[in-house]
Amino acid sequence: MAKTAQERADIKAEKRYEKMHKRSFHLKPGDIIFNVLNYFVFGLFALACTFPFYYIFINTISDNDLVIKGVINFIPRGLHLSNYMALINVSDLSNAFIVSIGRTLIGTTLMVAASGFVGYLVTKQEMWGRRFWYRFLIITMYFNAGLIPWFLNMQMLGLTNTFLAYIIPGIVVPYNIILVKTYIESIPAELEESAAIDGASYMTIFRKIIWPLSKPILATIAIFGAVGHWNSFTDSLILMQSAPTLYTLQHRLYIYLNTASNLKALMESGGQISDAALKSAMSGKVIKYTISMVTVIPILCIYPFMQRYFEKGIMLGAVKG
Repeated sequence: MAKTAQERADIKAEKRYEKMHKRSFHLKPGDIIFNVLNYFVFGLFALACTFPFYYIFINTISDNDLVIKGVINFIPRGLHLSNYMALINVSDLSNAFIVSIGRTLIGTTLMVAASGFVGYLVTKQEMWGRRFWYRFLIITMYFNAGLIPWFLNMQMLGLTNTFLAYIIPGIVVPYNIILVKTYIESIPAELEESAAIDGASYMTIFRKIIWPLSKPILATIAIFGAVGHWNSFTDSLILMQSAPTLYTLQHRLYIYLNTASNLKALMESGGQISDAALKSAMSGKVIKYTISMVTVIPILCIYPFMQRYFEKGIMLGAVKG
């Protein structure tokens, strides 16, 4: 079908506008210099952030003798994957890996569910004592009794040497509740009102309207919770003294780091150690690198898929206080 004169005129006008638009955004020499410096500085910053991971990784796949000598700096040599395969046969590491996976999945799931539901409740003006309970939650962010009272409290509650010590204290997180509350308040109230007119209960509104629309902020706090559970080892160090089977992967790494450091200090001071201990100290460096990569890889694999939710959720959840 032939185009009318008006359509041809509109197309020409659009082309002229595009040309003018491109000319108006032509970069000046100063802008080009700024962009080059900007990319250069942030490129160096990105390199400084990623190089430690690269350094550890190439030391885990290089010849162990060369790693012990400290000659692997930029390029891997003698490639192999035996270090990672050897970890499968170490019983305490596989058990610690299972414990870390379990606490991360269960703890994060319960934390997200509690944050979503409590964040929704405190947005309801008709909730009994809403201001009191919300302020009661917030005030816990500013006061901390300290490590010893915390340990005594956990001990009196029977949360030592038990897996529940990893889960229960982290279910309610005030900061995450604030983010969820703020995000839910940005959702149009007409959606809830129309559902309430149709006879929907609070639970139905939360499950069918609020929860699906809150996926960005829920994904954001899920990242916070997962990283926190995965990297945590202080609770394992303090609360699981009589339950080595409940040590987390980070706690096991901490033990290996301390063992290698103590043996190294003993050798430097001229102390006598056995050949077995000497071999353990030398191989401990490789073990530390390998376990470090194993602890980092899961987060590095998950974060890129969650990044778009993280950026959107953290911005929308922080607009209002």
